[in-house]
Amino acid sequence: MLKTFDLVLIGVMTATAAVTYTIKHRAELKLEEVHRLEAEIKLEEDTIDLLKADWALQSQPNRLERLVNAYSDELQLQPTDSTALVHAKELPMLKSEVPVPDVTEAKAGGATATGAKGATVASAKGATAASKAQPVPTPASRGAVEPHGAVAPDGGAEDDADADEIETGSVE
Repeated sequence: MLKTFDLVLIGVMTATAAVTYTIKHRAELKLEEVHRLEAEIKLEEDTIDLLKADWALQSQPNRLERLVNAYSDELQLQPTDSTALVHAKELPMLKSEVPVPDVTEAKAGGATATGAKGATVASAKGATAASKAQPVPTPASRGAVEPHGAVAPDGGAEDDADADEIETGSVE
């Protein structure tokens, strides 16, 4: 019995040593991978620092002014007029800000194509969309830009053709 117990203990110790060696080997492989990744990160950080320094040299105002003067005949560069800039309220609306067509306007329009289209869209949205409906904005002239969501004094769209147009705020 003592010999059998000794053989079992020797087997358990051998298995334990094998498992310990396997775990140690895996830990060493992971440690090597960590060192490799740290070296890659350091290389990338050094590259980023080098590129930032290069960008600082390339974008120096004195250098850019010399280049503009040297190539002014070929490029014909001109300063940007302050009137060429666009105001934030002239930018196009976000998709989430586009108003949902009103169901009552679609029913009042009769059996026109636009009215049927609006009714189909409204019925697909459900009954809650009708309570949250917003008026459709009309295109404003360049000088009289209204804030998004504002309605013209006459109630919005003049006819069904203009009701589908959305203010884009494009620069002419």
